[in-house]
Amino acid sequence: MIYRKATFKDVEAIHKLVNDYAEQGVMLPRSRNVLYETLRDMILAEDGGSIVGVGALHLVWDELAEIRTMAIAPDYMKQGIGREIVQLLIKEAYTLGIKTLFTLTYQPGFFAKLGFAEIPKEQLPHKVWKECINCAKFPNCDEIAMVRKI
Repeated sequence: MIYRKATFKDVEAIHKLVNDYAEQGVMLPRSRNVLYETLRDMILAEDGGSIVGVGALHLVWDELAEIRTMAIAPDYMKQGIGREIVQLLIKEAYTLGIKTLFTLTYQPGFFAKLGFAEIPKEQLPHKVWKECINCAKFPNCDEIAMVRKI
């Protein structure tokens, strides 16, 4: 398994992986435009030339970042790939001086195993919600907010 930063040639594979889950209602969709704009945020897992996992570290505010766009190909679940991607994102956050990570997720058990704790969404700064206005579920977000100090 190779873990690396995303490049332009990866956008279509990321788009398919993420939006296959979005169609099932277990992840929010991402447009190609958003993927291109946030490409530098992403770390990929690649196996034999195929993208089998993705996660992103999105800088939000002073010493605050979000882990998002987490998706692992179904045939690669439960192999530690998601854990490794999150650990790589945590290392990157630490290097940047991030003090607090958060995620909005439908998979709280996964993030709890990685040291994240559930909090009421209202405890997150208002700056976090700037992109939510474009979400089909806004203002009735049903994702679970979780944080981790680093």
